[in-house]
Amino acid sequence: MSSEPTPTPPQSDEGIAGGFPLPSEARGVLEAARREGRGLTETERAIAQVEAFTPEEASARIALNEAVEEDPGTRRPMIINLGPQHPSTHGVMRLITELDGETVLDLHPVIGYLHTGIEKQCENKTWWQAITLVTRMDYLSPYSNTLAYCLSVEKLLGLEVPVRAQYLRVIMLELNRIASHLVWLGTSGLELGAISVFFFTYRERDAALDLGEMISGERMNSRYFQVGGCADDMPEGFEAELRRFIDAMPGHVDEYEQLVAENQIWLDRLVGVGVLPADELIGLGATGPVLRAAGVSHDLRKSNPYTGYERFEFDVPTFDNGDAYDRFRVRMREIRESTKIIRQALDSIPEGSHIADDRKVVLPPRDELAVSMEALIHHFKLVTEGYRVPAGEVYSGVESPRGEIGCHVVSDGGTKPYRVHMRDASFVNLQSLRPMAKGQYLADLVAMIGSLDNVMGGVDR
Repeated sequence: MSSEPTPTPPQSDEGIAGGFPLPSEARGVLEAARREGRGLTETERAIAQVEAFTPEEASARIALNEAVEEDPGTRRPMIINLGPQHPSTHGVMRLITELDGETVLDLHPVIGYLHTGIEKQCENKTWWQAITLVTRMDYLSPYSNTLAYCLSVEKLLGLEVPVRAQYLRVIMLELNRIASHLVWLGTSGLELGAISVFFFTYRERDAALDLGEMISGERMNSRYFQVGGCADDMPEGFEAELRRFIDAMPGHVDEYEQLVAENQIWLDRLVGVGVLPADELIGLGATGPVLRAAGVSHDLRKSNPYTGYERFEFDVPTFDNGDAYDRFRVRMREIRESTKIIRQALDSIPEGSHIADDRKVVLPPRDELAVSMEALIHHFKLVTEGYRVPAGEVYSGVESPRGEIGCHVVSDGGTKPYRVHMRDASFVNLQSLRPMAKGQYLADLVAMIGSLDNVMGGVDR
């Protein structure tokens, strides 16, 4: 009898579900995790090329890949990468997509391509400096980012914001909401082949950015909101320009709707596409137009008013179908409501200061620096050392154009945040893409991604 060992058949390296190549190092980390009875680390998941799957899913897919097919005619799903460098992904996002022909069987978003570590960087900056970081997360709604952070710090400080500053905040938040929805409509139109609407929406978006530059000095990534109020008051001519903008905006929305709202191609691409019921959206934590398009009238400006929103009359648009077309309709209605809020704010804004008068927190006016040594010392100390915030932790939520943006801040009593964590609406809403895409056509996936209006800077941050 021969003593030679029986040769083991070579293991297939065809890959997960026949789609991903499984190199030897990937198989090695999976086998090591099995031997040690643990799950995969993030690095091992990346090595194994299964970063979108749980270890259980990875093992099941590998077993499926290595199993012998009983029926030679069985058709395995095709696995393709959609993105990250692709215009239809609405940002730098990768989608691992399982297809049976043109039908999506499963979907796994892979994020992190725009990760900048903003929350961790905030812990190495003073409370004042961190505003410059958080404004760059969701780069289409910088005012919402900074307000969530400023509200949290103001709660810890017990700092009261002047009423005029609250009105200025509301004006800029709603102007930013209009600009963000215009970007959404224009880029979504491009993704679906409606090129003309892009030129129309960016015409008004440019005017909105001009107004932002006029009051803050920056078109995007503004830090106009400060702890205690706003960086400056409205400059001369700003109110007149803003009134011209909001007077014209409803007519422009009519133009957009004439272009696409009843266009048969637009209807075919959006109606009945990406439907997800309200209870499932609530379970996933979805907020904003995505949730309101499913019939849930949830808006933090109404349910938990902040920065003076309780003073204004406006409606919360809702529709019942929960599809991509209703998300479009919600955003168009919101643009109209935002113009109403801005007009009310301009008509009733009171006199007063644009920022709190607390020299331990707020920078002194520039005109005092040349004549007051005390003001100069305060300015120097605030900029170089920062101010101390009482120990504690707090959360503040804001209704951004995409839903709830929240900021959880922890202070240990020092001049720098101990912990800053943001709840980004795009990150949470992205969870709904997988259930709404299953069983749908690949071509409709493009419309679903766009209808969520994810901003990957906020998702990855």
